[in-house]
Amino acid sequence: MSADIAAVTVGDAVAPLERTITLTDMVAYAGATWDWHQLHYDPAYVAAKKLPGPVVDGQVFGAYLVEALQDWLGPDSFVRTIDFSYRNLVFAGETIRCTGTVTEASPDRVVVDLRVDVVGDDGTPSRTAVAPASAEVLLGSADGTSA
Repeated sequence: MSADIAAVTVGDAVAPLERTITLTDMVAYAGATWDWHQLHYDPAYVAAKKLPGPVVDGQVFGAYLVEALQDWLGPDSFVRTIDFSYRNLVFAGETIRCTGTVTEASPDRVVVDLRVDVVGDDGTPSRTAVAPASAEVLLGSADGTSA
């Protein structure tokens, strides 16, 4: 459900986005980005490295954060900038949750602090701030003008 972008104010929460990232998702992402490092798809390779499973490519979190913003703000929004850092490993089969809070708001743009957390089976974060981020989103159209 999209937010009423005319009513977005400082302190508003971004509607959360949750995804369980499967090995199939990771192989598809590797194919799309041409990042075929064994770390992202080969269980035997990562087992030899003593890791619990293939490691999710950190760049995918940018895509999930943009998806969360655009799902929340709707088709009349355009993510102008996004800045995030990858701080903790996420493994195939884990569930992530993207959340955020509006820190600046005007009729034509919002600035949002975002984060990606790994959530456990009980829905509570098991690793927090996997990918802390911020974004500027233009409201109205890709050039920031009203629709």
